Amino acid sequence: MIRFILLQNRQGKTRLAKYYIPLEESEKHKVEYEFRTHKVIYRRYAGLFFSLCVDITDNELAYLECIHLFVEILDHFFSNVCELDLVFNFHKVYLILDEFILAGELQETSKKAIIERMGELEKQE
Repeated sequence: MIRFILLQNRQGKTRLAKYYIPLEESEKHKVEYEFRTHKVIYRRYAGLFFSLCVDITDNELAYLECIHLFVEILDHFFSNVCELDLVFNFHKVYLILDEFILAGELQETSKKAIIERMGELEKQE
């Protein structure tokens, strides 16, 4: 299960955060230092670090593929996603994230299905 997702720039500034397990504000800052029952899986794309905190028994490769899928979908919508896309279109990024991760569990792995669903949502706006 995914505990939280962080997207950070090279300076370590958080550009997007989604928590699936409620944490107090003080715990959100402590989270960078203490991990005993969880592990952090991350991947760097250009100047952005995509990090997931998952249960210690979860499969790392599955979550690396999840990160890659997320980046591919972001690239589709923003034509080579960059930090500014996350800052100025954060609402769309959260929508994309919510289309394939539900309550901390990966629900949809088809890039085509996610893109089609996002297209339907954009038509409704």
